[in-house]
Formats: sequence, C-alpha cells, structure tokens
Amino acid sequence: MHHVLRRLDLNLLPVFDAVFRHNSVRLAAIELSMSTSALSHALSRLREFLKDPLFYRDGHKMCPSVYACQLAPYIAEALMALNKHLCPAQPFNPRTSDVSFKIAVTDYTAFCLFPGLMKALKDEAPHLSFELCHLPHNPALNELLAGEIDMALSFSEPGGLNHPDLEETDLFSDEFVVISTEQRSSLDLAEYLSAGHLVVTPWNEKQGLLDSHLERLGLKRKVVIKTPSMLGAPFIIAESELLMAIPSYVASKISQTAKVRIFKLPFEAPRFTVKIYSHKRSGKREPTEWIKSKIVRSVTEKEYCYTSAECREG
Repeated sequence: MHHVLRRLDLNLLPVFDAVFRHNSVRLAAIELSMSTSALSHALSRLREFLKDPLFYRDGHKMCPSVYACQLAPYIAEALMALNKHLCPAQPFNPRTSDVSFKIAVTDYTAFCLFPGLMKALKDEAPHLSFELCHLPHNPALNELLAGEIDMALSFSEPGGLNHPDLEETDLFSDEFVVISTEQRSSLDLAEYLSAGHLVVTPWNEKQGLLDSHLERLGLKRKVVIKTPSMLGAPFIIAESELLMAIPSYVASKISQTAKVRIFKLPFEAPRFTVKIYSHKRSGKREPTEWIKSKIVRSVTEKEYCYTSAECREG
C-alpha cells in the first residue's frame, strides 16, 4: 500500500505546487523560504522520480508540461486537505481576528458594496483589513483557483457559465441606464446611435457589454472614449455631448454630485446580477464564509435599486 509514496519525498510536492502556480522558480522559492538553487535541485529530483520534465522555460516563465497540468489539481487538492486537517485553524472570532482579505473588484462593485460593509464591520470586526485589487478579467477564475485572492466581486448576465470549483453568491440585480448632460431633453434610439459614447471597459476588453447587445440587434454606436475606470466618467459626460451607459444604482448616486440627466436605455438589454465569487476550497474557509455573510447582510439592509420613474422618457 502507498508503494509510490514510500519512495517519494513528499516535501517535493509543495515545490511542484508553488512553481505551477507562480510559473516561476524565483517566486516559488520566495514563497517556500528556499534559495533558488535549493528549489531547482528539488525540482530536478522530482523530475527524475516522475520521469517527466514537468516544466520548461519560455522567456521568463516556467511553463508546465502536459503531465504537470494533469497532476497539478490533484497535488493542490491533497496539499490543501493536509494543511487543513494536520494544522486545524483556530475558530474564527470576528471581534479579535486581524485576518486580511484580498478581494478583486471593479470600480462599480467597490462603489456599491464597501461603504455599507465597512459601516457594518466598524463595531463587530474592528481589526479586519482588506486589500482591494483590480479585477483582471471576469470573474478572476485563475486567481481564485490559484488562491491568489480570497474573493472576487463581479457580475454576470443570465446564462453565464458556472465553474465547478467556484461558489457564486448572488447579491442584487441591476440594469444599465444612460446619463447625459443636463441640457439633453430626450433620448430615443436614433439619438442614442448618432451621439458619441464614453464606454467603461474594466478589463480593457475590446468592446463594452452593450455593444454585444447592439450587434445582435444589427446596430452599432460610436465610441469616442474607452476607459477602465468609472470614477471620472460622469464628470466628462456633464461637460460634453457624450452619452454613457452606467448601472442604475451608480447613476442614482452620481446624479447627486455630477450635473447629469438619466434616461432609460432606448433598446432592450438584460439585467445583470452582482455576485461574490469564491473558491470552494478556500484557505480561509471560515473567515471567508463569515465576511460573505456580512456582505450579503449589508446588501439586504440597503436599497440597491433605482426606480425607472426617475428616468426621463426618451
């Protein structure tokens, strides 16, 4: 029984896992507190034992072989299980814990969720901290699977694909509306298509979400500005003739500070759902589940909607 494991130095498995996740001997050595030469020697021993190159250098990256890609999920799962059961974590106490969460966000999801969350945590979990990072793509699948982030706050449209290793927690639904300068008095489809548009592309995607819907309708809008950040966009709209499609919750808040007018979209587009994405085998399982519950509660205690009655009819 376990004839392979009896011959294998199990200390080599974290080496494999770290190189696979980082695609780098140097970064793997830093994570494991080893010298690069020691890690390279350990990797050579594993290659010899498994009779496979495992990784090959491509520029500055260590790329996995086919066999390494097959092994990686099993090794990662085994290491995570051993870490969990051999070193059981202390019960999570939010009042005393100083856990730090790394969460991938967009401007939109941070704007919607963190004001209410931080207010809710002020007394109940005063020592928790957060590192918010740019969501590199939707829904940061690779980063979640590699354990580089604890959660991702993003959104999806109806019919989006689900990954079997990710948990999705629905928070609220929203829809796009259009903001323009206060001087505009109406907005129909012809006016929408003839105007210039500012489009927020948080993942530097080639086209905005609504452009895909317009394509299916055989229509196209004129994009004048593309930006990954939503922060300055409404103030550009207030001083120009451009239009901007923006989630209705943000529009309702922005209209209180920027001199803009809100209109309904002059074409049909599906609502989208804001979600928490997390890994089913998170290394911070109990703290992660607790903070997810607090996010959900902060949403239910706050009105995340925008009534269409406040939009002017185009």
